[in-house]
Formats: sequence, structure tokens, C-alpha cells
Amino acid sequence: MKSTKLKRDLKTRHLTMIALGGTIGTGLFLASGSAISQAGPAGALIGYALVAIVVYMLMTSLGEMSTYAPCTGSFNKYSEKFVDPALGFAMGWNYWFNWAMTISADLLGAGLLMQFWFPDTPVVMWSAIFFVIILAINLFSVSMYGESEYWLSFIKVSFVIIFILVGVLAIFGISENGHAVGFSNWHIANAPFNGGIFTILGVFLIAGYSFQGTEIVGVAAGEAKDPRKAIPKAIRSTFWRLTLFYVCALGVIGFLVPYTATWLANPESNVAMSPFTMVFQSTGFTYAATLVNIVLVTAVLSAANSCIYTSSRTLWYLSKSKQAPKVLSKTNRRGVPVIGVLVTSILGATFFLASFIGNGAIFNWLVNLISLSGYIGWLSISISHLRFRRAYIKQGRSLDDLVYKSKFYPYGPIISIIALIVMMFGAQVEQMLSGTATWGAFFATYSGVILFVLLYLGYKWRKRTKFERSATSDIDFFHKEAHQSAF
Repeated sequence: MKSTKLKRDLKTRHLTMIALGGTIGTGLFLASGSAISQAGPAGALIGYALVAIVVYMLMTSLGEMSTYAPCTGSFNKYSEKFVDPALGFAMGWNYWFNWAMTISADLLGAGLLMQFWFPDTPVVMWSAIFFVIILAINLFSVSMYGESEYWLSFIKVSFVIIFILVGVLAIFGISENGHAVGFSNWHIANAPFNGGIFTILGVFLIAGYSFQGTEIVGVAAGEAKDPRKAIPKAIRSTFWRLTLFYVCALGVIGFLVPYTATWLANPESNVAMSPFTMVFQSTGFTYAATLVNIVLVTAVLSAANSCIYTSSRTLWYLSKSKQAPKVLSKTNRRGVPVIGVLVTSILGATFFLASFIGNGAIFNWLVNLISLSGYIGWLSISISHLRFRRAYIKQGRSLDDLVYKSKFYPYGPIISIIALIVMMFGAQVEQMLSGTATWGAFFATYSGVILFVLLYLGYKWRKRTKFERSATSDIDFFHKEAHQSAF
């Protein structure tokens, strides 16, 4: 009989870098240029900072639940056990589809970056090559994935730190060109808020796409060696690192690059060139730009690596929960859900065909679709945390017994829910105010939300599920399952 069990082979350092690896990728290195072009330097910076605050609150909520019940497929399981089984079902498929799509976005981004050296080669060729590499890594073993992700993430984290330091020196004129930029790019016409403060609403989808992946720590909890120690440590360090990398890096780009620069966004593609590469070129480090692009390709592949891992583990959980075909929960002797990895990878690979339609248009559509799917996942974390804590208290438990306790309950999850709803529909409001909204664009952008609602209502109607009551919800499901598996 084939096994259906995963292995706890991920260490604390792996978990920390996995969270960073899933987040620092195309959102920061490619899509950030679109945010600055759209909202101006100040608008983009504020948009990213607001999303960072929401992410921190989400991570504290996730930390409390995942240390109490560290299981693979955590978001679906928490939604199922603490809120409604129908929500868990819809959440699981939404989250899987989200990361399967993100694979294509990251690989498409890697192909676009390769055009820096080979402008006449097809993007799909490079995407296919990189796809084979990361697929092989994920098929080998979870420890191989963890170790490769650690070093890939280490490279890009080090690079971002160097970029910030070089950028700050360039702002004050301490670089090869010797010209102090200062606030000059903030004084261009319509800056620092291009189109007014409401353009920040349009940045939320880009920023949301950039920060997605922080919650991977919760998914990886099921394969962590000591989740009760590893998860809190990973969560505490992840937020500050992401805030430093995103806010500071975006600030440096906003100072050094005028938001009117044509290569930040043009009619053909919003990812024509990475702002990071162009900043190094503008400061006189011509040869360094080549090295920068190498790091960027590595970073995007790291993010794609995390995508395959996360989506395949979500599919494994859905199969174990009898919400997906049984074959998807089969694992090899190294604890890898091989069928789940292959199915997820093939779906992600199909989006390579989108490059024939137009790289820029498809990339931007994927960013919006992935952002909204991710926001749905974040909403479920906040809602599940409210229900978990209420059930925990209602059933006579002591908060002192929690290994990790959220600092902002109940305000954190409540604020997160409100903020996420604003972020989800803020772009549509901004388009309506600017007169650029169309029904076609609305359905294209919110098709993922519509699919989620249909999944939820369909499962609820078929299974006749009911909302979990705080006094009777099964908050000890993980401990029961762990006890049963020991015999």
C-alpha cells in the first residue's frame, strides 16, 4: 500500500526563508515598477506600507492558530473546523488555483528577464527550461526543496540589502555619476501622487500580489520538525524583513527613478524592465546590471519553487479530506505528493500559452487575478481566527496555554477584514472615478472571486453544511488526528 503521509523535514531556517522565498519575487522585482508609474513615488510607497500592516496582523492571527494546530492545508482546515465546511472546501480550491496560476506568472517573469540578454528569443522557451528545473527540485524530497529554497532566498535577500545600500548612496550623490538626486523625482508634475491620492486604491492589487506568500509558513507547518518553536520565530522575523525589503526598496526606486520613465510602464507591457536593473544602470554600474539580472532570475525561480510546493500540499490536503481525487494524496518513499506536484505544475505550465497573446497584458491580468484570490485566502485567515478564539474561550480554555498569542485580537482580524474588502474592490472604485471601468475588465479581474462564491454555494447546497457553533466546534481536531496516527 502506498503512503499518503508527508515528512517533517523542514527546519526553522527553512521555514523563515520559505516565507521570504514565496513573497520576494515578481511582485517586488517586476510589478513594483507598475505601481510607481501608476500612483507616483509617494502613492506606491503608502500603498505597499498599508498592505504590510495588514499582512503583519494576518501573520499574528495565523501564528496563533498554526502553533496550536500545525497542519498541512491549514487555511482550508481552519475554515472548515472553525467557520463552515463549505468555506474550507472553497478556500482549498481557491488557494490551490491561486498558487498554480502564480507559477505561470513567476515563470513568465523569468522569461521576460532573460530578454535582457536575449531580446530576440521567445519568452516561452525560457519559461519551459526553468519549469523543468523547479519541477525536478520539488519531485525529489521536501528537504531538497527546503535546502534549495533557503539558498535561493538567501541570495535574493542579500541582493535586496545591497540594492538598498547602493540606492541610498546614489540618492545622496555618493556613486559613480556623483549626482545627488534627492527629492527631485518627487517634484515632477503630478508627483508625488500621480492622479491624486485615490490612485493608491489601484496599487492595492499590485501590492497584494507582491506580499502574497508570507502565509506559506502556515502551509509548511505540517512538514516542520518542531512547529511550535519554528512557526513563531519565522513569523516574527518575516514581517520585519518584508517591511524592510519592500518599503525601503520601493522608496529607493521612487527616489532614483522618475515615475514618468517609459520603461516602468508602456502600452505593450508593465514589466518591460525590472526597476532594480535599471536603477543600477542609472547609477553608473553598467556591468553590475548584468549581475543584478542574474539575481532577479534566481529570485523569480525561488518564488516559483515555493508556488509548486504550496499548491501541491494544498492539493494533498484536499485529497486527504475527500474533496479531491484520492490519487492526489499518494506520496513516494520520500514523502513527496508526486501526483499533486505534477498536476499542479501542468496546470501552471498551461499559462505559458498566454505569452502568445501578449506578455504584458496577460501578466497584468494574472497579477489582478492572483491578488484577489490571495485576498480571499487572507480573509479566511482573519475570519477563522475570530471564530477560533471565540470557540477557545467559549469552551473554557485559558489563553495562557497558547504557545503563541496574537497581540492585536480582536482588533487585528477585524481591521484586516475591513481593509481587505477595501483593497479587493479599491481598484474598481479607482477605475470608476477615473472613468476607465468596463464590464469586460470587471469580469476578467473578479472572475476568481465569482468562482469562489460559486464553489462555496455549490458545496453548501450539495452537502447541506452548517456554520460551526463556538461552543461545539472541534478546536482539538489536530490533537485527535495526531493521536490516532500514532497507533
